[in-house]
Amino acid sequence: MQDPNSPERFNEEKATYAVRGADAPDLAGGVAAIRNVLATLPARPGVYRMHDARGDVLYVGKARALKNRVTNYTQVDRLPKRLQRMVALTRSMTIVTTNNEAEALLLEAQLIKRYRPAYNVLLRDDKSFPFILLRADHDFPRIQKHRGARRAKGNYYGPFASAGSVNTTLNALQKLFLLRSCTDGFMKRRDRPCLLYQIKRCSAPCVGRISPEDYAELVADAKAFLAGKSTEVQAKLGAQMQAAAENMDFELAAILRDRLRALTFIQGSQAINADGVGDADIFAMANRNGVIGIQAFFIRGGQNWGHRSFFPAHTADVPEDEVLTSFLGQFYEEVPPPRSVLLDRVLPEGELLGEALGEHVGHKVSFSVPLRGVRRKLIDQAKRNAEEALDRRLAESTTQAKLLREVAELFDLAEPPDRIEIYDNSHIQGTNALGAMVVAGPEGFRKSQYRKFNIKRPETVAGDDFGMMREVFQRRFARAQDEDPDRDSGDWPDLVLIDGGRGQLNAVKTALEELGIEDVCLVGIAKGPHHGRDGREVFHLMDGREFQLPVNAPVLFYLQRLRDEVHRFAIGAHRAKRAKAIGASPLDDVPGIGPARKKALLMHFGTARAVRGASLEDLQKAPGVSAAVAQQLYDFFHAR
Repeated sequence: MQDPNSPERFNEEKATYAVRGADAPDLAGGVAAIRNVLATLPARPGVYRMHDARGDVLYVGKARALKNRVTNYTQVDRLPKRLQRMVALTRSMTIVTTNNEAEALLLEAQLIKRYRPAYNVLLRDDKSFPFILLRADHDFPRIQKHRGARRAKGNYYGPFASAGSVNTTLNALQKLFLLRSCTDGFMKRRDRPCLLYQIKRCSAPCVGRISPEDYAELVADAKAFLAGKSTEVQAKLGAQMQAAAENMDFELAAILRDRLRALTFIQGSQAINADGVGDADIFAMANRNGVIGIQAFFIRGGQNWGHRSFFPAHTADVPEDEVLTSFLGQFYEEVPPPRSVLLDRVLPEGELLGEALGEHVGHKVSFSVPLRGVRRKLIDQAKRNAEEALDRRLAESTTQAKLLREVAELFDLAEPPDRIEIYDNSHIQGTNALGAMVVAGPEGFRKSQYRKFNIKRPETVAGDDFGMMREVFQRRFARAQDEDPDRDSGDWPDLVLIDGGRGQLNAVKTALEELGIEDVCLVGIAKGPHHGRDGREVFHLMDGREFQLPVNAPVLFYLQRLRDEVHRFAIGAHRAKRAKAIGASPLDDVPGIGPARKKALLMHFGTARAVRGASLEDLQKAPGVSAAVAQQLYDFFHAR
């Protein structure tokens, strides 16, 4: 299949018609905008995007025949209320034609993930799935956890439902196959085995404790196990242990016994029985008054690699089959699909979705609804898990809604806050200083909207908490004013919590007043008299009032949780920045000096200080350094 973004594949033309000055909903205006596009719309497969007056994407849809599908939006009496509201906001459209309907389905999923429109069903899970990577670019391959783009050469096994499940499996695999988990650089520097060898989780290839041939055999066993051939691996280890015992090599027999125990642990930790299933993903859906929960099981090689619950957004008044189809399209944008996907219901577009995904990954993908046997039991178990997870979600939402009502009463808000922003600073005596912002709402923490601010203005004094907080707020809200002056994108906070006392609160208040912002509710949370987590936090309000809450008040626990989350995020970001600074070099600041030249210079001169003090002639003698680059280096370090 061609690249979905290639200009050769699609013919994109943006409708130029717009109803001028019509930011407010206008059903007749929306219909007029759509009819204007219909005049030149082809009866071909493709994808359409609906835009509001500001150009934001309201909806992404696909069609076998674009003209027929878009015509439906002009027959407003037949549309549900949700789509009538969308049409009333529509002012222009973008049309993309494709070669067939399968390509349109894939492009639709890509665009939904990119634009996250307000009227599409959205997969709200913004985390990438972890994989186990068995690398193939070294004589002694490394086994490791991997997230993100799969660029490294090797075998990828997954997805795993969570970091916890992949870590548990990795630990057991290290005990079972004794494969190294260290980086190539760490391995190259070793002159004696590390602690993992001592606790029998590595075979120490770094110092020659195992031959390349024997290590390759371990790698082959690991591949067989991860491919579902655990019974063969178990029989092989058992035979080797028996042979070692018969040869009176009890030390080797004990090592093989421990490896067998690790294998038994993995087999015994499977929460579900998936014998004979092979590679499959299992999905089941539950619905409670328009709130949708989807449970996913990941089976690879007949082994359960975890499960995860999903709660798609914008599902009210949307048919369940349409929700599941849209969810699967977005889900498999992130994760390569297996050959078999088991569902709890027949999807009208299941065959089309399988065809599209099969073209994308290069093998057949089938969607099926099992009726009996082990597969049916797995579907029933997934269905039960989906219902239980949704019930827990609704119970938590009810509790969360009550807490937000109490927050509104506590801080005199007109209604429960939909967006709460919490801020903190982190530094050590002014070094590696940064500010942090976390965001919370009715559904919990919105981690995709967390932000960190490197303190970089020259007027901000190192170690000045007030000045740092002032800079963070000036940058955050100046940008908000530029990008969303009308405050209708949902990115303006209803409540701002500041980790600090009266001084930090006043600094923030002054910064916002300079920007002309005086209607954002600000609250400072200061530690109590004993500076500990004893429930004696003091809350400072903008009008000068301050108060404490009862130590057993649920709303206090909620506010503490918000404060602790921004602590965690700020400290983690500061540690990462500090660790990066430790390995920084003066050569990093020289324009035109990349990693390869930097390495060559350090190998030639020994230290960055020696490079800085080198003469122009010495720099020109360094390998890979031209006369022009040498002059540039010399001028950079001798600017005066």
